Amino acid sequence: MKAVIGIDVSKHKLDCLWLRDSETRKAKVKVHPNTPAGHRQLLAWVEHQTGRSVRECRFVLEATGVYHQRLAYALHEAGAEVAVLNPAQVRDYARGLAVRTKNDRKDAMVLALYGAKETVRRWQPEPEPVRQLKGLLARLEALEADIRREHNRLEKARVGGSAAAVIESIEKVLRQLEQEKARVERLIDEHIDKHPPLKHDQQLLETIPGVGKVLSRHMLSVFRARDFDNAGQMAAFLGVVPVEHSSGTSVRKPPRLSKAGSARLRAKLYLPAVVAAQHNPTARAVYERLLKRGKAKMAAIGAVMRKLVHICYGVLKHQKAYAPQAA
Repeated sequence: MKAVIGIDVSKHKLDCLWLRDSETRKAKVKVHPNTPAGHRQLLAWVEHQTGRSVRECRFVLEATGVYHQRLAYALHEAGAEVAVLNPAQVRDYARGLAVRTKNDRKDAMVLALYGAKETVRRWQPEPEPVRQLKGLLARLEALEADIRREHNRLEKARVGGSAAAVIESIEKVLRQLEQEKARVERLIDEHIDKHPPLKHDQQLLETIPGVGKVLSRHMLSVFRARDFDNAGQMAAFLGVVPVEHSSGTSVRKPPRLSKAGSARLRAKLYLPAVVAAQHNPTARAVYERLLKRGKAKMAAIGAVMRKLVHICYGVLKHQKAYAPQAA
């Protein structure tokens, strides 16, 4: 059995806990800086304490924005088994263990217990072209958010009768943001064109009625960044699977989307789903069937969003252009 090390990651430090015995919860703890030098210290400490090579150890961390990424790459490059867990999953697991206290050491203990007693998926780094694509897409979204904010400021300035100099300043910033947005969009297109697998995937996705350039970029970045076993896993990752809430005969709440994962990615799916409900034969069949059963239009659109994810997964998994399914 591998030695299990739970690591609570923060911006400046790593609270590391080697779980010596999962039953008695005996452990060794050490704090290292979250720097390249600190990562090397961590590896040396683990080998010294456990008497094993890094390859015989399992490191369990929680996804914490960007702060865990350098550590995950360092551990992977050293040959260690790395598991990166969803924070919500860890929080629910801690509740199941009746852990009420929250501090860095307790968090590291919960992570180590999870890694020792539960089945975890080994983390694999994203292919470099996909990682670069995701960075460019994130930058484009940040610019789009800045443009929306500046448009709101411009409207308020005009309605409020602000000085001409203020309006001119906002308009100048807007022009610069629009220029930079156009430049980043060109960089994204050039990046996809430079990598034939990404270009081929995008072309396949755009054979699906309802999927255009914007959604195809995001869907191929999601699909190629993770190893999904099936379409349902991808839909669950994007938060478009239904969640039931019922108990006995008295509690009967209508199912709703789980809304797990990224809200911005779900937002990218909404308008394509509206289009697909009218122009995609497979999606339209789902939409019309649910309306006939008395479902609300928004619930039917949610089902179309999920169906669209399934279609995208199938097209990329089998590397075949879209073909309508029998209704």
